[in-house]
Amino acid sequence: MDGPPGGDLCSVCHGNFDTPCQANCSHWFCGNCIMLVWHHGSAVRPCKCPLCRRPITLLVPSRASSRQLNRPEVAEILRKVERYNRVFGGHSRSLLQRAQDLPFLLRRLLRELIDPDRSLPLVIRARVWIAMIMGAAYLFSPFDFIPEAIFGIAGLLDDFFVVLIVFFHVAAIYRSVLYRRHGGS
Repeated sequence: MDGPPGGDLCSVCHGNFDTPCQANCSHWFCGNCIMLVWHHGSAVRPCKCPLCRRPITLLVPSRASSRQLNRPEVAEILRKVERYNRVFGGHSRSLLQRAQDLPFLLRRLLRELIDPDRSLPLVIRARVWIAMIMGAAYLFSPFDFIPEAIFGIAGLLDDFFVVLIVFFHVAAIYRSVLYRRHGGS
């Protein structure tokens, strides 16, 4: 989605969204509201989502928010979001956090790959496709680190790990794109 679901309200202020931002847990908030949540807590740690309590390590403003930069209050909120992303969006904290972010990042990446109006840089797009093709080539090749013919169902573990590594790699590439696009340097 390029914005919050229709008819949905911000879970912090319980009003209509103003400068909507999507967190890495897929929940939407007003940009100012989520910044207030962060300022209310610790300034040295990312705030936790008011709905699911996961740490928010990346905030992505909606397209509509980015188009309203001529409004000073929107520009100020987006500067705060950029600063937040610079501090907390550069890297995931743990393997568990990366695994939790994976569905969010892959859904957004798939939408960007399919949407003709949103284009990723050619190099990023090529890296994503190469990673996915190499992962698929390994899965369908007769070569296996742990052969299924000898180890049975346990032989599928290497295939599972290759797919997981490919997904983590693709998500990391896309996370860096979002980070640079929305507040990184």
